[in-house]
Amino acid sequence: MASRQRGLATALTTLLALLVALVVPLATATAPAGSAPPSRTTYDVLGDSYGSGYGVPPYGACGRSQSAYGVLVDGRARLDLDDFVACAGTTTTSLVAGGQLDALDADSDLVLLSIGGNDIGWSSAVVACLGGSDAGCAGALAVVRGRVVTQLPALLDSLYDRIEAAAPGARVIVTGYPRLFSPEHGAYLGASPAEQEALNEGADLLHSVIAAAARRHGFDVVDVRSHFVGHGVNAPDPWILGPADPGAFHPTLAGYEAYAGAVTAAIKPGRHR
Repeated sequence: MASRQRGLATALTTLLALLVALVVPLATATAPAGSAPPSRTTYDVLGDSYGSGYGVPPYGACGRSQSAYGVLVDGRARLDLDDFVACAGTTTTSLVAGGQLDALDADSDLVLLSIGGNDIGWSSAVVACLGGSDAGCAGALAVVRGRVVTQLPALLDSLYDRIEAAAPGARVIVTGYPRLFSPEHGAYLGASPAEQEALNEGADLLHSVIAAAARRHGFDVVDVRSHFVGHGVNAPDPWILGPADPGAFHPTLAGYEAYAGAVTAAIKPGRHR
């Protein structure tokens, strides 16, 4: 019996040694000692007030806030913010004239961009629907929708061409705009639920045109609209600032955090350059 037990112990010892011999090389191959950590990605933030973080003071130049989504993602997903040049009031043409493209070069890894809303006069439709007649609201919406369809695509294509030329190796992520209203909570400052829905449909149209232009250039699009559902300006927990605020109809801090979360989720390892 003792001899049999010694034999079994010897066999178990031999089997354990074999398993260790197999496992150790595998562990060494997957995580070699002294291996370099994954490289970090630098990024630049361009665009308008939604990119500058306007609405959440204090501000630097151009209404730039440390609560901007481009600032909030710094350090996430191995990202390092390089140039933060987004500026409140920017259009597709003033972005170029104002020198924002100077932030880009052949070594740019990633570009975050918010643009298009100022080109179509979106705020004029919002003001008309809140403070004007039903006819005035409908007329302003028709004008803005016409600009979205007939003017914005060419403006975006022209800007996107310039971005591609300035940063030929960069990945570009375009962020859209949220719906501003939650019609389910009733009329708001003269805007009926139907008018609020019409304004939200205008935001949907704006997003579709921005997304289509981005796809034509191989850019990625972050759609934030679903993140703001139930958080419109007239909701109990609004993520959009009301008209009495100096940053009217821009995101609150919670809104910019939602942007940052959506952008972070869209960034996947190995996708850059």
